[in-house]
Amino acid sequence: MGRLFGTDGARGVANSEITCELAMQIGRAAAMVLTENLDHRPRVLIGMDTRASGEMLEAALTAGLCSVGADVLLLGVVPTPAVAYLVKAYNYDAGVMISASHNPCEYNGIKIFQSTGYKLPDALENEIEAIILDEAKVPPVMVGGDVGRVTRAKTAVDDYIKHLLSTTDVRCDGMKIALDCANGSSSVSAKTVFEALGAQCIVIADNPDGVNINKDCGSTHMGALQKCVLENGCDLGFAFDGDADRMLAVDHTGNLVDGDRAIAVCAKYMQKNGTLKKDTAVVTVMSNMGFFKFCDENGIHCERTKVGDRYVLENMLENGYSIGGEQSGHIIFLDYATTGDGQLSAIQVLKVLKNTGKTLKELADEMEIYPQVLINVRVSNYGRVRFTSDLEIKNAISRAEEELGDSGRVLVRVSGTEPLVRVMLEGKDEQKIHELGESIAEVVRERLM
Repeated sequence: MGRLFGTDGARGVANSEITCELAMQIGRAAAMVLTENLDHRPRVLIGMDTRASGEMLEAALTAGLCSVGADVLLLGVVPTPAVAYLVKAYNYDAGVMISASHNPCEYNGIKIFQSTGYKLPDALENEIEAIILDEAKVPPVMVGGDVGRVTRAKTAVDDYIKHLLSTTDVRCDGMKIALDCANGSSSVSAKTVFEALGAQCIVIADNPDGVNINKDCGSTHMGALQKCVLENGCDLGFAFDGDADRMLAVDHTGNLVDGDRAIAVCAKYMQKNGTLKKDTAVVTVMSNMGFFKFCDENGIHCERTKVGDRYVLENMLENGYSIGGEQSGHIIFLDYATTGDGQLSAIQVLKVLKNTGKTLKELADEMEIYPQVLINVRVSNYGRVRFTSDLEIKNAISRAEEELGDSGRVLVRVSGTEPLVRVMLEGKDEQKIHELGESIAEVVRERLM
């Protein structure tokens, strides 16, 4: 993990950790690293989610970019995958998304995409960090007519919606779908997308006010969507997170369908239709044991990566796979997108439902879910660094692994986006994994607070 950039860009409390000064520095350094070999004036587009701090950081980033001579196109509020798509569609040199994804409104972040639509690799992030933190290079300062110019996009959301609709030929006439927009980026697009497919849409959490993003709604708080599906007799529901790169679903009975099950549903359908490249799906080590069992039973090879959709994507690109993602709802359909896209994922799930004639519940129930406990322990910044070398934590993990044996597993890791240690246990005995998880979490609290 880098000094500024975690597994999903730079992220922290806006105006405290992600300051205007830092945003301006990132803009200057990123423009230098991404465009120093260009033979034309650099062009960078910027999108953001609905947080109150978005416009503030947008202004600072824009100033930094323009100061080194980059022209900037402001997209306004758009989903993160719209930035990834439009940077390539518009033939821009780089794209920046201002968002803290599923985090509360006080957080914000800066995520950078290359001209190809893919997130920056570690090596380029390290170069940007070295310019900012070590003054490894000094970005140029332009004057006069060489200063970058700023324009605002008028059709960004419409162009992105057209792209989403182009990925399917399935109609959803007669379906009633609930949509939870998390008071975030999908508020500008989701209703239009799914109504264009013919569905009747019941939409909640689509009135962002700058501070209500992800608040008791979206893919991190599924209760509101589950209630909406049941009360309105919906066929199913989809919840997105603040920047709409994640999707979790709810079947018609109100049951949660997480990323693992959504990937399982789509991968099996793709395999039967010859579009699952190399008969392989890519997931992280956090995926449920039931997913791996499902793959074995259906002749699907499963690749496992460390946590973070960037690592899933790296594996997919390196090996030529077509689907991958995370239990949290980041799902990458590489035939259509360069990053996780919540609305695209929902469209692909609907394609499976319509073409198989089955309900989401019928399809999702084909994958057994093993009981799982996830405990997030807040730690100090020093504690995050000390985690990997603490012997008492290692011993607590070893004791739990020995007690579970082959009937479960233990995964304890530092979050890439928050000051947390995540303690995850999985196994057939739900009471036992809860007890063992709490015992590990207690040791983490004692050692790393």
